Amino acid sequence: MNLVLTREQQDLRAAVRSFLTAHAPLARVRSDMDSADGFSREIYARLSGELGLSGLIVPEEYGGAAAGHAELAVVLEETGAALLPGPFLATTFAAIALTRAGDKELLPGIADGSLLAAYAADPGHVPNGMEADVILLESGSRLLAFEAAEVTREALETLDLTRRQARVTATGGRVVTDDPATLAVIRDLHAVALAAEQLGVIRATLDAIVAYAKIRVAFGRYIGSYQGVKHKLADMHTTLEQAESIVRHAAWAADDSPADLPEAAALAQAYLGRACFEAARDSLLLHGGIGFTWEHDAHLYYKRAKADEVLLGPPRRHRARLAELLEL
Repeated sequence: MNLVLTREQQDLRAAVRSFLTAHAPLARVRSDMDSADGFSREIYARLSGELGLSGLIVPEEYGGAAAGHAELAVVLEETGAALLPGPFLATTFAAIALTRAGDKELLPGIADGSLLAAYAADPGHVPNGMEADVILLESGSRLLAFEAAEVTREALETLDLTRRQARVTATGGRVVTDDPATLAVIRDLHAVALAAEQLGVIRATLDAIVAYAKIRVAFGRYIGSYQGVKHKLADMHTTLEQAESIVRHAAWAADDSPADLPEAAALAQAYLGRACFEAARDSLLLHGGIGFTWEHDAHLYYKRAKADEVLLGPPRRHRARLAELLEL
């Protein structure tokens, strides 16, 4: 087991980070989240076309790159740090499910970026459900796929302004899988993917407050020189290091050790969910009064962190599952 990124993974990270820095800075995020679609279809098309990210884990026979979950985690860390608006995570969830289930109908469209998909366990809260061409919904031990014509949608008011949600009423649909074991693996892989995004949020919030602490002066001193601030930043850095190790281990298990995946996935969400929110909260608080203003980006990370914390169920649910798996 190697938790250090390979040269190829480092190159992938650099390419995605460079693209997002150039084409999806936070100023663009703000304008896109207020647009009619809530995201930039141009940016999404380029992510799919130029970088091939929508088909990253899709098998080659369906037009994908057949990369692993370790590579996917690298990408999601960067999109999380950039607060990329839109359906990238939702479509990634769908791609994970369809790839694991061996579905042949939808994977080519996801791989080439022409198909936007969403996945939800609860039809009352479907991330990016308004813009999705296909929606995957859990129903007991089955996973069903619904075309746009088979659903009615109602836009919801959400905390995270960069990721819209919809309430969906569906009829018809086709069975993607009715195997409980397959569905359990899909849920674990979703937990790993979300943890990677949360890792990116932690890193971005820490970077932001460290930069601010170096330039903000209070009572004649940079605030970074105050013990209370330094200790909090040190705690946040420790959290980041622990979170990165947990995510790298979970991604390794997803690729190379299926027997370890359930525990690794449960640990990832048990730890990352709360850690991400606390990092975003502390970053906002350490920014002082400016952090609470609409004009500052700290509140956007705070809202993404809180929305991610409960997206797959609250951390206590994952802690309980981890305890059960460890027979505690």
